[in-house]
Amino acid sequence: MPPNTTATTGDKPGKSGRKKGRKARLVVLVLVLAIIGGIAYGAYWSISTVRASFPQTQGSLTLDGLSGPVDVKRDGYGIPQIYASSDEDLFMAQGYVQAQDRFYEMDVRRHMTSGRLSEMFGKGQVKNDEFLRTLGWDRVAKEEYDTKLSASSKKYLQAYAKGVNAYLQGKDGKDISLEYAALGFTNDYKPAKWTPVDSISWLKAMAWDLRGNMQDEIDRALMTSRLGPKQIADLYPDYPYSRNKAIVQEGQYNSFTKTFEQNGSTSTGGTSTSGSTGTSSTSASSALQSQLSGLYKVLDDVPTAVGVNGQGIGSNSWVVAGSHTITGHPLLANDPHLSASLPSVWYQMGLHCRTVSSKCQYDVTGYTFAGMPGVVIGHNQNIAWGMTNSGVDVTDLYLEKISGDGYLYDGTVKPFKTREETIKVAGGASKKIIVRETADGMPLLSDRDDELVKVGKKASVDTAAPDRGDGYGIALRWTALDPGTTMDAVFAMDKASNWSDFRSAASLFDVPSQNLVYADKTNIGYTLPGKIPTRAKKDDGSIPMPGWDSEYKWTGYIPKDALPYEFNPKRGYIVTANQAVIDKDKYPYTLTTDWGYGTRSQRISDLIESKIKGGGKVSTDDMRQMQLDNSSEIAKLLVPKLLKIDIGDKNVREAQELLEGWDYTQDADSAAAAYFNAVWRNILKLAFGNKLPKELRVKGQCLWVDPVNTTGPADETNKVRECGERDADQAQPDGGDRWFEVVRTLMNDPKSDWWSTPKSLTRPGASDNRDDLFKRAMIDARWELTAKLGKDIDSWSWGRLHRLFLKNQTLGTEGPGFLRYMLNRGPWKLSGGEATVNASGWNAAGGYGVVWVPSMRMVVNLGDLDKSKWINLTGASGHAFSAHYTDQTGKWAKGELLDWDFSQKAVDDNTRDTLVLKP
Repeated sequence: MPPNTTATTGDKPGKSGRKKGRKARLVVLVLVLAIIGGIAYGAYWSISTVRASFPQTQGSLTLDGLSGPVDVKRDGYGIPQIYASSDEDLFMAQGYVQAQDRFYEMDVRRHMTSGRLSEMFGKGQVKNDEFLRTLGWDRVAKEEYDTKLSASSKKYLQAYAKGVNAYLQGKDGKDISLEYAALGFTNDYKPAKWTPVDSISWLKAMAWDLRGNMQDEIDRALMTSRLGPKQIADLYPDYPYSRNKAIVQEGQYNSFTKTFEQNGSTSTGGTSTSGSTGTSSTSASSALQSQLSGLYKVLDDVPTAVGVNGQGIGSNSWVVAGSHTITGHPLLANDPHLSASLPSVWYQMGLHCRTVSSKCQYDVTGYTFAGMPGVVIGHNQNIAWGMTNSGVDVTDLYLEKISGDGYLYDGTVKPFKTREETIKVAGGASKKIIVRETADGMPLLSDRDDELVKVGKKASVDTAAPDRGDGYGIALRWTALDPGTTMDAVFAMDKASNWSDFRSAASLFDVPSQNLVYADKTNIGYTLPGKIPTRAKKDDGSIPMPGWDSEYKWTGYIPKDALPYEFNPKRGYIVTANQAVIDKDKYPYTLTTDWGYGTRSQRISDLIESKIKGGGKVSTDDMRQMQLDNSSEIAKLLVPKLLKIDIGDKNVREAQELLEGWDYTQDADSAAAAYFNAVWRNILKLAFGNKLPKELRVKGQCLWVDPVNTTGPADETNKVRECGERDADQAQPDGGDRWFEVVRTLMNDPKSDWWSTPKSLTRPGASDNRDDLFKRAMIDARWELTAKLGKDIDSWSWGRLHRLFLKNQTLGTEGPGFLRYMLNRGPWKLSGGEATVNASGWNAAGGYGVVWVPSMRMVVNLGDLDKSKWINLTGASGHAFSAHYTDQTGKWAKGELLDWDFSQKAVDDNTRDTLVLKP
């Protein structure tokens, strides 16, 4: 037992039936290990070993550093509510409790953010560590802690770290987590003490996965190898402002009307009007074309923190005014769409001061990140808030002209700033790397890949570019590489009591920039915070730019008081789902050129409007039902066309008939949804996927291809065999709502060359028009599903194709088979799909499996906070054989929500276990 604890242990939490079920699973585990790994190995992995890391949840513990007793009350799902009498005690207890349930996850995260994964997992992580050391997240986090954060934030971070370390004191790895026991067979890794910087660094990982349009910059540049400017423009259509409304429709413009009138509307909030056709831009894009394929390979290997390496990151959040609700008070819903991970990226928790005062200021509950103090999304006693990714463009890639030990800038060679990094490797020798940065802090990413260095010496450029000299490199400009104040924002939002407080807190939330929706008992609002760069006229941020020309540098940041917001709009609701923030004609600054296309947001708005216009009032359960809406907008467009196509083959016609009378909802048991999504996938493959460059297509998919010809029929004589290079969940066309808009735009041009497919790519003939391609896709879909689901269409269902597997993100993906069996869970058959409100995302280029999900769901009832509802993707615990490892997942998959207790009475009524932490 750790020397700083005294225990009155009692029984482990949960009912006796649950304990018996858990014990039975552990017995099975031991038997399996004995068979697979040998009797001696299996004996080591005894039940006591597996249970050793389970947290104590009853009785009492003594923690050095507390100023008074703290109560930790857990409900039947293991969700903790903490009660303390000072801020420091509250956050110290939060650190201790999160470490009890999730320390292994926390430890992996801090090793990822600091580029030290090799210390845990060996030489296979060296490349990742090199890249992450080059970005220098932990260095920026340390600078934030030293120079940017308030004294109170530092105090809370220190208290949190003290709580984590109190948990670690005196424990061996096997006492902390099953995974450490497994690592003990390969190295002698021992967890180090937690620091405040470890907590701040996690914000950089979150910002990385929510970084905006960097992937689109890369993809557009890579497309130039096989597609022309008109073709690329076809694949990135304008945002449909007239059909899918922006977030801010009745917003406040007073703060920036004068700026708008003075500057005119030369820059837009949407599609680019400058920069992409200039000589220098073309030169830079041409030079980058080959280099970026190498850069993508580096980026693709970086461990995912909360998203899918920047792809497919969406979310829903909306708020309805009390005038339209049953309670007469606002309702707020949120469900962030992130990578499916085990355990969930979120950790549910309540942080309560017994008496709110200057000494103890918090009474807040919601979703936290294990490893970071405070609540990120949730509500306190006065207000509620939710977040979605704004998608604003806060990253740019620059092509740098390397000259000796420096780089060219406005005709002068400037020296790189350099630093040496030592990467320690478990079971191997350390490796040293040199990181080079430009004067304004842009790291040279191309230093991390030998192929990029070679290509940089050979990349073809036109005469507008400077002489190659020693080659070209790729550098990254990103707002999160500058120290910021987001940690201050979290603490400030947690104790905000009104709209003014909330807006002040949000102004500190610099990266990642998020759409924030707000509600109190009488008001609703929206604000866009963030550090958002302004660019010179030549650069709209849509494609990589030449770093040797100062005309392409960032010119500053949008003033915080000029960022869009909205408060109590007349329509009575606000919806954010990654659509455009504001109409391009109403705003003088470029926020991004790569919005989500508004399919989900408009569907949510339509659902709210239909309720309101029908004279109804919105309830908490109505909000939940909206979150589960499975309607497919692309099906509504395509199915009427598909039903008109004459099909001769009776088997294919039988599948086509599934679409007759289908209501376009993608329920897990729907055969029509299965067939339609297979048709959609094959339409995308035939019309677009087979014409994209290899760098964007699925790894191993080999085709004889050539680009679409916009001036005539496809060329059948000049083909090249190329094999795809991307992982299946990252390839294009991914089938999201950008592709909805691409197809919608082309529907009125049935002779477009995009609808043409050469004979060599299809069975048995070619197509040269839309309907022929649709027919081919319907045939191919029928036989694809026959192979996957069987010939009998009565046995088909969308859920059989669209399955969720939850995987432990370290040993559950890279460990030996028996360990993956122990740590991973699933599958679950899911409803929903790409760009539906119930957004269980899948990548159409790679298959039908679930790639990202609503990582949690919540509905806050401002009329009675105890009637709010929530659910997590997995459970509170990160311990593989805890009763709370995935005990919420089944309900989550069914769309159910749990009661969300807030008042002390509600918490006490539902408390199963109480642990008292004593000073």
